[in-house]
Amino acid sequence: MKDDLTSSVTIFVTTAVCVVALIQRKQRRTQNSYHTQHPSNGSSLSQPWLSKQDVLQLRTKHFLKSVSVSYANTGGLMILKGNGSRLYDERGTSYLDTRNNVCHVGHCNPRVVDAVSRQLAELNTNTRYLHPTVIRLAQRLADKCPDPLQVVVFVNSGSEANDLALRLARAYTKSKNTIVVEGAYHGHTLAVLEVSPYKYQHSKEFDLQLQEEETTKGPVTTPGPHIWQVPCPDMYRQRHNTGKEYANHVQDGCDYFQRKGESTGAIIMEGGMSVGGVILPSDDFVRDSVTAVRNHGGVYIADEVQTGFGRLGSSFWAFQHGNHGIVPDIVTVGKPFGNGMSLGAVVTTPEIAKAFDSMGVEYFNTFGGNPVAAAAGMAMFDVLEDEKLQEHALQIGGYLKKRFWEIQTERLHQDLIGDIRGSGLFLGIDIVESSTLRTPAAAKTSFICSRLKQQYNILTSIDGLYDNVLVIKPPMVFSKEDADFL
Repeated sequence: MKDDLTSSVTIFVTTAVCVVALIQRKQRRTQNSYHTQHPSNGSSLSQPWLSKQDVLQLRTKHFLKSVSVSYANTGGLMILKGNGSRLYDERGTSYLDTRNNVCHVGHCNPRVVDAVSRQLAELNTNTRYLHPTVIRLAQRLADKCPDPLQVVVFVNSGSEANDLALRLARAYTKSKNTIVVEGAYHGHTLAVLEVSPYKYQHSKEFDLQLQEEETTKGPVTTPGPHIWQVPCPDMYRQRHNTGKEYANHVQDGCDYFQRKGESTGAIIMEGGMSVGGVILPSDDFVRDSVTAVRNHGGVYIADEVQTGFGRLGSSFWAFQHGNHGIVPDIVTVGKPFGNGMSLGAVVTTPEIAKAFDSMGVEYFNTFGGNPVAAAAGMAMFDVLEDEKLQEHALQIGGYLKKRFWEIQTERLHQDLIGDIRGSGLFLGIDIVESSTLRTPAAAKTSFICSRLKQQYNILTSIDGLYDNVLVIKPPMVFSKEDADFL
């Protein structure tokens, strides 16, 4: 009897030990490979999540190497949650987001989430059907544009918007000759890559050809004789002293096309050049450039993908910043329009729309402006207006610039911060080796960006022709407390 009891106890203990060992092994595997359904940031997930290391390994296997990830030099970030101006990683670490202009009225804005959820529960389908929310959004967007901009076409992204804008311009002018600005970026389709010097200057996709004119910076190459590149109108580094002098390069392009017996098709220009390093073109540059293009038969495409919807504070659209009084012929929007949902649009004049319609080709975009995306766009507009975020951007942006200038005047930083420019919540801090020589300091800029992330959990971005400009373009709910912390 005693032997039987001992045997039973031994079996029980052995089984228990095995069970515990199996549980511990499973837990270790779970911790190593997955996160539970309730990660430390408090979000509720319907599926277990791969670890950061697993995600990186799978990206290596399944993604193009050319698909970049932010902060790759420090291991990247796995972001699982957002709220307002904050992002959270898999460990629940909170990061101040100073770089994300996509979630315009804040990450996971509850009013946008509610609008999208309710519409998704009712209907989402292709865009061949009539829907009240879609047409209301078109009307609302057109109402924000000056006359005669009133015809709206919905697309999924800024790239699609700029691609369509080029088609509209070519249908109207019967010319594909386009004037582009050094450092500009307009998207990733083949057509818009051709008008994006930021991309084509570094890509082997194009057989770049030497442009007829040589600038003071040296020879310029473009994807073909139908593209004319002009210098970035950067008044800080002053390749020229006035916007008018920069605009002379646009006139040169128009003259070049005319010498070949051709007209100018378009100039495509960002109201605020983000990738170019937060360059707001001067009034005389815009006025003289657009006048030259129009005098040679072309149109003005204003790319508002980065800077639209009140970001500059001073105006609703970046092309309205200043006092030049020029109204574009075509306007494109994207990134912030859906507050994270894929939504873009082109707004143009009835005259240009009529020319495009005469081409005889149907324009159909399966998902462009679908009911769910339209609901997101309407909710974004509601929050933007109800919470007066354009006015807020002007106030907080002005406060930030003041604080940064105060830092710049300190003895230790006079030879570090060369320029602080921009408007509203679209600011650039030009980091230099010497404030006298204005020599770009790319390595120092990278170091600052990395330290802000690693030591202070602040996310920033770097742009500019020399990779030396810290760009600040956060969600529009960025608070005074956020500004002080930055």
